[in-house]
Amino acid sequence: MAENRIFMKGCEAIAEAATRAGCRFFAGYPITPQNEIPEYMARRLPEVGGTFVQGESEVASVNMLYGSAATGVRAMSSSSSTGISLYSEGVSYMAAARLPAVYVNVVRGGPGIGAIQPSQQDYFQATKASGNGGFQMLVLAPATVQECVDMTYSAFDLAAKYRNPVLVLTDGVMGTMMEPVVLPPMKSDEEVEALKAAYADAAITGHAPVAKLEDAAHCMAGSCGGSFEPNNIAAAAMYKQWEKDEVEYEEYMMDDAEIVVASYGISARISKAVINVLRAEGMKIGMIRPMKVNPFPYEAFANLDYSKVKGILDVEMSIPAQMKFDVEHAVQGRCPIAEVGRSGGIILTNAEVEEAARKLAKEVL
Repeated sequence: MAENRIFMKGCEAIAEAATRAGCRFFAGYPITPQNEIPEYMARRLPEVGGTFVQGESEVASVNMLYGSAATGVRAMSSSSSTGISLYSEGVSYMAAARLPAVYVNVVRGGPGIGAIQPSQQDYFQATKASGNGGFQMLVLAPATVQECVDMTYSAFDLAAKYRNPVLVLTDGVMGTMMEPVVLPPMKSDEEVEALKAAYADAAITGHAPVAKLEDAAHCMAGSCGGSFEPNNIAAAAMYKQWEKDEVEYEEYMMDDAEIVVASYGISARISKAVINVLRAEGMKIGMIRPMKVNPFPYEAFANLDYSKVKGILDVEMSIPAQMKFDVEHAVQGRCPIAEVGRSGGIILTNAEVEEAARKLAKEVL
């Protein structure tokens, strides 16, 4: 039997995938280009017994996300770039408390208030500095509307597994484009209740007055005073385990590649089209696409055969390039790394990527 496919916009697909994953609380504040996520959730969540709240600000919304996640409810929020900057304190609090929350950044141009058009300029924010304290999150980077669905759906299970915030990092192109998708199964009311019950050992349910906060039942890590170091040691061990268990990337036409494109998200889609053109002309070019940008697939680049690979082209909609920092860390100077990018809401074209690939090939082959 053929799978049922439906034509959906990226933001709406993310919202529907979250609902089907058992999300029953959403708080958010309007900002372009992610407005269709809260708009969709405002209609959809009441249909399944969930709750939608439009916060009076991003700060209010992220703290509502904290509160709902602390009860064991599957909860999500979303924003874009400047709004995500305002989330940083709340996300840091959630990381300290090890809360299983999901949030989405539909990236727009920056820095500052920037532009409402698409960009990939929040890579460092997402992977290196989402808030104070040096915490980390799994950061999923879809390149198709179908991956927006699949990664959002899986983000809730990952958040529950590690009891840690998870970020879905996409952009204004992915958020507003439409593609056919196959939707995952809808979790039943019984499954949703079972998921909440699985968090009962840590859920905040209220308590009688106590002499000291430390004596309260279910006192959350990072919220009860004392030393944070034991919590940080445990978190650091979890991050190291992610490097073994959670690295995820795609290799495209890499078997004989002499030129390697490094790209993610919408830029990887553009790059894939260019690779197909250049392959037809005889250029040996392939791509490594991180599907999770944290943990970054360092080994995918470190383990390349540099007697065969002569150059790497970093392609991203960011100036200065940001993912290139991680690529350089993996490559360790073993081959030249060129870059091509646009920023501030200007979308890369196939022609620009093709020109950069030809230029690199001419220099290194």
